[in-house]
Amino acid sequence: MSAPPDPRLILHEDELDAGVELMLLAEASLWAAVDQGLEAAGLGLGRSHWRAAFLLRRRPGIGVQELAHLTSLSKQAASRILVDLAAKDLAEKQAGDVDGRRRSAALTERGLAFEAAIGERVRSHLARAYRSGGLDGVAGARAILSAMAGGRTKSPTEPSRFR
Repeated sequence: MSAPPDPRLILHEDELDAGVELMLLAEASLWAAVDQGLEAAGLGLGRSHWRAAFLLRRRPGIGVQELAHLTSLSKQAASRILVDLAAKDLAEKQAGDVDGRRRSAALTERGLAFEAAIGERVRSHLARAYRSGGLDGVAGARAILSAMAGGRTKSPTEPSRFR
């Protein structure tokens, strides 16, 4: 059960706008780190490919439908991303356990290495930011980001790991 919101937390429009601005600038900085890693990988893949590889590492066995839900891509776009990853031998599709028509995906060894190289850049970037925010800032940042992510933090097959 969560605690009731603090009644002293009344945010005015300019404070919320400052938060949105910081989120946009942080997002640009994060994607710059991803872009550098993608360029270094030299595979001709884009941000959505790394994002899918990251989610496949964190949630092995997800399929097109769950990938589309997590990323707000259409099912067609999510499927195309997985096809692209498979064509580069970064991911492989497997028949589902319950329904053979529902194909899950997993990273190959090469896919794990691709994700790790770019993910290390992103984790390093985030670690520096967390250090500057301090221990209490990490918990606060995770709570805010989790609230913003909404239902995307939950997987149909496992409980949320962000609470």
